[in-house]
Amino acid sequence: MPQLPEPLERLIQELSRLPGIGPKTAQRLAFHLLRVDRQRAVGLAQAIEDVKARIGYCERCYNIAEGGLCWICSSPKRDGSVLCVVESAFDVLAIERTAEFNGLYFVLHGVISPIDGIGPEQIHVQQLLDRVRDEGVAEVIVATDADIEGEATAVYLQRALAPLVAKVTRPAHGLPVGGDLEYADELTLARAMAGRRAF
Repeated sequence: MPQLPEPLERLIQELSRLPGIGPKTAQRLAFHLLRVDRQRAVGLAQAIEDVKARIGYCERCYNIAEGGLCWICSSPKRDGSVLCVVESAFDVLAIERTAEFNGLYFVLHGVISPIDGIGPEQIHVQQLLDRVRDEGVAEVIVATDADIEGEATAVYLQRALAPLVAKVTRPAHGLPVGGDLEYADELTLARAMAGRRAF
C-alpha cells in the first residue's frame, strides 16, 4: 500500500474509531477534509473542541447539558411527578420529537448486561433510586429498549422502584402504524394483543 503522509494517516485512524465508520469511510472523509477549504476544516475542528469543552451531563438526570442542568430539568413547565427512564440521550430526543410527554427524564447511560460485565453499579441505577425517593415522583416510566438487555433492565428497575413509587409503567409495545399483521413477528403480535385497549 502506498505510504500516506503521517498527519493524513493519523486523521484516518482517528476517524475510523468513530462508531459506524470503517476504514474505507474514514479514508473518504479524510480525503474530503483535505479537499475542502481551510476555513471549513478549521470550523469542524472548532465545533468538536467546543462540544468537548462546553457540553457535559446534567447533574440531575444525566442528559446532555451545557452547564449544570439540561434544558428539560431547567424548565418550570415540565411535570416533575412523572419520570421517564431511558438508556441514552438519543432516547430523550426520540421521545421529545413526539411532543406527547411533558414529564422529566433520567438517562441510565446503558443497560444491565451480565455477559458484558455491566451490572446496576455500572449504570446510574442508585442515582435513579435516590432521585425517586428524594423528589416524591408519582410515576416512573421505564422506557428501555425491547431487547433482552432492555427487558432485563426494566424488570430489575420495576422491582427496585416498586417500594419507592406508586406507579411503575412501561411504554406499550406492539404493531407499528402502517404495519401488516402477516409480517409481524410472534413476540410483537403477542404484545400488541396483550396491550390492547378500547377505542
